Amino acid sequence: MIRGVHHFALHTQDIDRMATFYRDVLGFTPVTPVFPWADEPMIDRAIGVPGSSAKSLMMSAGNCYIELFEYQRPPSATEAPLRPNDRGYTHFALDVDDIAQAYERLTAAGMRFVNPGPVDFGEIKAVYGYDPDGNMIELQQVSPDHAFAFEKLGRNPS
Repeated sequence: MIRGVHHFALHTQDIDRMATFYRDVLGFTPVTPVFPWADEPMIDRAIGVPGSSAKSLMMSAGNCYIELFEYQRPPSATEAPLRPNDRGYTHFALDVDDIAQAYERLTAAGMRFVNPGPVDFGEIKAVYGYDPDGNMIELQQVSPDHAFAFEKLGRNPS
């Protein structure tokens, strides 16, 4: 039985810079020390990447974890972050209770956004921005009575 999303993971070229952003700007807390590995056949087999060498860090906020990776080898096939229309995981969303306040605070902290403020869709307000590596992050504020309100996570549909 699926209980919910446990974590999402991001690959970065600078784990210290990304950990600082996710800790100081978005409020995530490290839950493990940085874990380095190299020449570990069991890890290579589990992730499907032979000859890997990397560092990882697990952080938490609210009801989820984020795992940061910095691979030394093998090299990435691309330098560019994914765009919203590319295949694969293109963004993750953070639920906020006051999107205007969150937008202002994150803008003041240096986060770049695609719009000069949140877009109001009625029961949902949203704005997309970027972490230091260019990964897209959506901030959303959803009305508590909406079908996919944060408050309804883990509840059986009625």
